Amino acid sequence: QVVPMDEINLHFTGDFHAIASAHNLLSAMLDNHLHHGNALGLDVRRITWPRTMDMNDRALRSIVIGMGGLNGGPTREDRFVIVPGSEVMAILCLARDLADLELRLSRIIVGLTRDRKPVTAGELKASGAMTLLLKDAILPNLVQTLEGGPALVHGGPFGNIAHGCNSLVATRLGLGLADIVLTEAGFGADLGAEKFFDIKCRFGDLKPDAAVIVATVRALKMNGGVKKDALGTPDVAALRRGLVNLEGHVQNVAKFGLPPIVALNRFTSDSEEELACVLDAARSWGARVALSEVWARGGAGGEAVAEQILAALKEGKADFRPLYDVALPIKEKIETIAREIYGAAGVDYSSAADKAIAQCESMGLGNTPVCMAKTQYSFSDDATKLGRPTGFRITVRDVYPSAGAGFVVALAGDIMTMPGLAKVPAAEAMRVHADGTIDGLF
Repeated sequence: QVVPMDEINLHFTGDFHAIASAHNLLSAMLDNHLHHGNALGLDVRRITWPRTMDMNDRALRSIVIGMGGLNGGPTREDRFVIVPGSEVMAILCLARDLADLELRLSRIIVGLTRDRKPVTAGELKASGAMTLLLKDAILPNLVQTLEGGPALVHGGPFGNIAHGCNSLVATRLGLGLADIVLTEAGFGADLGAEKFFDIKCRFGDLKPDAAVIVATVRALKMNGGVKKDALGTPDVAALRRGLVNLEGHVQNVAKFGLPPIVALNRFTSDSEEELACVLDAARSWGARVALSEVWARGGAGGEAVAEQILAALKEGKADFRPLYDVALPIKEKIETIAREIYGAAGVDYSSAADKAIAQCESMGLGNTPVCMAKTQYSFSDDATKLGRPTGFRITVRDVYPSAGAGFVVALAGDIMTMPGLAKVPAAEAMRVHADGTIDGLF
């Protein structure tokens, strides 16, 4: 565990607030520009820049603004995205330094003119003030484990709707301070890892030497058909059915030329037979594997995984390569990811997606990586298809440019960039006591 955990999960150093402020400053300057004559000729029907807030709120997915009369700004449709899905978050996490940050912010496309020419944050003269708001947020945050090990926590783009990696600045800082750096990519190897390899490593000139895939018996049993309330009950048969999911992630990592290492995160409810089943399966696929018991034993519980990582590094068999050439057409890149990583039989595009792809390519964004946005619960774009489904097709319903970040985003299935709260929100169980102790945060 890293500390201070409460602060990290609440406001921490204010990075998320700074990102929201910079993002919403651009939104305000955009509407102010429209209100004062619209000199750039923006078509209010083709404004693509949303607002942002770091809160799940489904009511903000589609709204109407400017209902305050003559002095309330132009009336138009708008929407919110959650802060981890903001392009400003992606830009902060991919910028090399302050100058690169401002340059990327200036490239943000806020909408189109009536003749479908892009209008940018730079043309609105917003990028300087946005950079000012982010001048401290670009600095990585140094925290520590309970045993005093250093850790850098910086950035937070979700792996399902964004590129799912911490900041390039933090990774480079780590590489400058240590011989070995481990960095996390969100969700499974079909999401965060693919984007780490195909997006972050390209922009940062990074060449990873190994990939650790974290697995649990509980998740594999769920992929084998066990309901959530029964995951604590031993069920080797269901576990064996779910192993195809882990095998898919192991094979995906190998496609990038990296040796896969499975870290089996032990839970107290796991039986010895279940643990042995996973360990044996991983070895049969040619992967290194070890039991991780850091929750119960701290650093000592991670030594077995560390030894496997060191052994892989000593072998030196890594031959890292991205999955696709960015010079390929957008559709071909999407289809390569869908076929090679998800195991899809093909990709279908809505008419809106077809038009958006043509627009992105006409704006010079055809030679960029693709950031896929899809459910984290399945290799497919259908959250109910567990295990390792086959014969399915991915449906791309829309594509939009993230010119500042340097990629295009493809929305698959019914993925939302503004989540909603659960029927029983976790917030209901949260409180702070008079002595400062907190309940319900974890």
